[in-house]
Amino acid sequence: MTAHRMLAMAGAVAIGVLTAVQARVNGSLGAALTDGFVAAAVSFGSGLLILVALSAALPAGRRGVVALAHGLRLRTLPVWMLAGGLAGAFSVATQSLTVAVIGVSLFTVGMVAGQAVSALVLDRIGYGPAGVVAVTVSRVVGAAIAVAAVLLSVAGSPVNSVPWWMLLLPFLVGAGIAWQQATNGRLRQRVGSALTATAVNFAGGTVVLLVAAAVHVAIVGAPAAFPVEPWLYIGGACGVAYIFIGAAVVPYTGVLLMGLG
Repeated sequence: MTAHRMLAMAGAVAIGVLTAVQARVNGSLGAALTDGFVAAAVSFGSGLLILVALSAALPAGRRGVVALAHGLRLRTLPVWMLAGGLAGAFSVATQSLTVAVIGVSLFTVGMVAGQAVSALVLDRIGYGPAGVVAVTVSRVVGAAIAVAAVLLSVAGSPVNSVPWWMLLLPFLVGAGIAWQQATNGRLRQRVGSALTATAVNFAGGTVVLLVAAAVHVAIVGAPAAFPVEPWLYIGGACGVAYIFIGAAVVPYTGVLLMGLG
């Protein structure tokens, strides 16, 4: 195993840890606000502010923005490569709406299963930046184990009172994240900057979540107060870290291997 691949695997493990932490933080913020949509918008918006500052301060960020603008102006960069933020917005909103009810463990296991199944397909068709990755017995077994873990978690949890859609959403989040990671990886290759790919992801997701939060507030009213605990607001930073790492390492690991990290 090469040094690059070993570092990529370590990055995949870090993504798993950061995803679980983010789910816990965003779920707690959503519960504290009693509004998952506002919590998701706060999380994604804070991440975008971090990325704007980094993109302005770092040469790699500025070069990436120039390459992005150049590609869009010449229409050599497909617009669909900018859509990764939609999956990110869905993920953060789902965390804020469900984790306080079903718990971090069940959410994470369901998400990993969705990633495994979706990534197996994406790798097979060559959607990710690593190109076509053969479907081997070990890869299928890995995905099957992830799905079996979900079934065991559901069977061993008191979920009778939990709405069925709350159990389905983490799986769909995982499927979306696999697509998001592959899309961001391809965008990173085009613009030459994982930082820019991450910023594009957060910009699109923030717009979607701000609209959703505004509509929800208009219907049910604004949260009474925002919590004062600082740790409830680190979800955006966690998201910045794992999406940046994902865009950087997916060309070395493929979509499935990164998701199972």
